[in-house]
Amino acid sequence: MTFIKEILTELEKLAPLPYQEDYDNAGLLVGSQDTEVTGILFTLDITEDIVDEAIQKQCNLIVAHHPIIFKGLKKLNGKNYVERTVIKAIKNDIALYATHTNLDHVTGGVNWQIARRLGLQNIKVLAPKKQILTKLAFFCPVENTQEVLDALFEAGAGEIGEYSNCSFRSEGLGTFLPGEKAKPAIGERGALETVKEHRVEVMLPTHSQTQVLSALRRSHPYEEVAYYLSALENENQEVGAGAIGELPEAMDSTYFLTYLKHHMEASVIKHTEPASKAIRRVAVCGGAGSFLLRNAISAGADVYVTADYKYHEFFDAEGRIMICDIGHYESEVFTKNLLHDYISGKFSNFALCLSEISTNPVRYFS
Repeated sequence: MTFIKEILTELEKLAPLPYQEDYDNAGLLVGSQDTEVTGILFTLDITEDIVDEAIQKQCNLIVAHHPIIFKGLKKLNGKNYVERTVIKAIKNDIALYATHTNLDHVTGGVNWQIARRLGLQNIKVLAPKKQILTKLAFFCPVENTQEVLDALFEAGAGEIGEYSNCSFRSEGLGTFLPGEKAKPAIGERGALETVKEHRVEVMLPTHSQTQVLSALRRSHPYEEVAYYLSALENENQEVGAGAIGELPEAMDSTYFLTYLKHHMEASVIKHTEPASKAIRRVAVCGGAGSFLLRNAISAGADVYVTADYKYHEFFDAEGRIMICDIGHYESEVFTKNLLHDYISGKFSNFALCLSEISTNPVRYFS
């Protein structure tokens, strides 16, 4: 028996909700997390047809990339497709969940899916985020340091890029005088105590601060733990917008366009003139990505693959990079495969279904 909250826990390990943009509305949009899961339908968008598909396939949870509820709903009377979709989901006891810009911002997320489909190597975040890391410093008896660190690592501290269990420690002497009501683990009330201690420092994602501090208090031998937290300006190289990588071998620009169209299953590609004949370094951003053009140029990309470019924005290439707009749907549709494959590696006791419906509202006439 598996409940929706167990699915959400795994999804939010992949893409923590605090990594979504302030304007976004990712998370559980409809339904109770205490409901037992009968099946999950994975899709890019949630529409009335998608809810019908979930009903037909006996899935009571829809996991999408785009949140169907984006702006505030003041009424539910079926006047538009958003209201009708939500009403239909509620009537049929189908929960709706979206993992949106939080999935855009993590390694292994939306942009990694594009990069992998294009066969890119040495993939990195294009625009790492700042102000999402915290440093924890605390003091601990030498003999207890490793036990406490193990608890902190388990809670999510000490990860820097591809490295885990990262910490720094230095040894010194700590002093304290237990009061009359104290219950000291070391020393006695009313007697000044001197202890060999480590000063220990670890980094942690700011959003995991609560669980890390809980682990610190639970594992530390002292009744009162001496610690402090510092917000960091460091960029988190594992979290941010867009991705950049390299093709195994350079391609002629014309061949690259054919390659891109085939691998992303795009109907058309709007693009600027190639800045160079050989394409090797490729920047990508699923969905509307014009805001990352400067980052792509600064990172030395030969081409920037994204969507939703406006006419005047194409001029910003200025001969320094080729912009390729493959369409919003086309850039993100394979997100449903990413989510399906991730959850299928965690659960196997109910149906996991990929939507067979194209939710692309755009049509091309040729």
